[in-house]
Parts: sequence; C-alpha cells; structure tokens
Amino acid sequence: MHRGRTVSVDRLIDALWGDAPPASDVRTLRSKVSQLRRTLEDAEPGSRHLIESRPQGYLLRVDDDAVDAGRFEALLRRAQAVTGDPRTKSRLLGEAAKLWRGATAFADDADKEFVRVEARRLEEQHLVAHEELAEARLELGEHAVLAGELGELVAAHPLRERLRSMHVRALYLAGRQSEALASLGELRDRLRKRSRRRAGRAAPGDSAARHSPRPGHRARAPRTQQPARAADGPDRPHRGGAGHRRAAGVRSVGDADRPRRGRQDTACAGSGGTPR
Repeated sequence: MHRGRTVSVDRLIDALWGDAPPASDVRTLRSKVSQLRRTLEDAEPGSRHLIESRPQGYLLRVDDDAVDAGRFEALLRRAQAVTGDPRTKSRLLGEAAKLWRGATAFADDADKEFVRVEARRLEEQHLVAHEELAEARLELGEHAVLAGELGELVAAHPLRERLRSMHVRALYLAGRQSEALASLGELRDRLRKRSRRRAGRAAPGDSAARHSPRPGHRARAPRTQQPARAADGPDRPHRGGAGHRRAAGVRSVGDADRPRRGRQDTACAGSGGTPR
C-alpha cells in the first residue's frame, strides 16, 4: 500500500498491534521483517532485497505495475485520457476490471484499521471504472447487454446517480422504457427518504418556536457578566486518546531497547491486497 515510500517503525507497529504492542516491539518487528524477506526469497530468488532498511523504517521497492492495484490505476488513468475513441477506452477499462477480484479491496484484511482508507479509495476507483466503461459501451451500442449487467451493481449502490443514469439509458435504448421509468422512480423515493432522515436528525423539534417570546412578553435585560477570576487559570487540557499520547516522536529501526516515545500516526504494513 505504501510501495516506494519509507514506512516508519512506529507506523508499522501501530498497524500490526495497535494499542497492545509486545514489550520488545521493535525487536519483534525486525523479526517479522526477516521472516517476510525469507518468504519473498523462497518465492523468487533475489526478492528479499525488495524490502530495504532505512534509518527510520523500511521501504518496499516494488514498481506500480508489479501489483494489481498499481496496474488497475494505471489502466484507469490511460482510459480517462482517451477522447473520441470509445473502443480503445472500453478495451483499457475492460482490462482494468479483470484485475479486480471480489466485492471489496483487501477483502482478507477488511477488518484491519490500517487498510480501511486505502480500501475505500480503491473501491471508489473501481466504481468509477465501471461507470466509464458503461459509458463507452453505450457509445458502442451495447445497451442491450448493459441493461442486464448493470442491474446487480445498481442494486448494490442504489444512490450512486451516475451509475443509475447509465443503467436507465441502457434500459431505455434496449426498449425497456417502463423499467427505466421504474428505476428513476425508485431513485426518487430513496432520495426523498434520505432527505427526510437527514432533516429529522438535524431538527428533531421546532426549537426556535418553543423558545421564541410570547406576544406582549417583555424580555428581561441580561445581567452583566462578571470577569473571570485570574485564579481560575486556563481550561484543563483535553486528554486525548492513544494517538494523542503517541504524538511525541519517532524511533529508528535500531531502537530496540529504548523506551518507546510514541508514534506519529497510524499506517499500513501490508503489501498485498487487491485488486487481486
């Protein structure tokens, strides 16, 4: 996930153990890195050198096109740069879609905090690729096939308007006008329900009406506020969580026996994932 960039020791420890690291966390981390290097070497001789030790952490030296996620994003960028050639765009996006397996990115580690942000980003890119592929295929006249293929995706993401628009167009062009209208009606109903829920959460009651003065009521003049006493001092500082306690510093790879000073932020240590 952070290929080509140094990941600090503290970020890796956070990703592996969260708020309950082992007592000798840096030493244990070094042991796990050694195990990973041996695994890579067994898979392909010379691969142990893909993991490089740096003063503040480790770097995974892997090109973008060596992993499915990198190839997927590269194909998507190439397709988005194509104009006036729906066949080429469709071919590139089709290649990108084939690299995706399963419904979600990093499905094997979906419960891990350190992959969630990256997984959401990749899933958004996956949906964008589907939308752009549908648009290109509509230009190529494949509306009859698309009308069937997009139904499941729309059901999984019913409020995604661009995807719904592609499906409605495909249905209409395939001669299924009543289904196209029904799909638009379903979207309208869903949006109305969502708006009502949001309005209910934002304004559970008409508080302005309850607190407005009665007709003829004379408001009492506000009392003068006394200045705060100097002896009161500043507000008590906020006692933050684990991330606040760890914001002091970063350790190096060789700090196995030093007391832990904290970590700067959370991160990810995994190198796998999907798309594949």
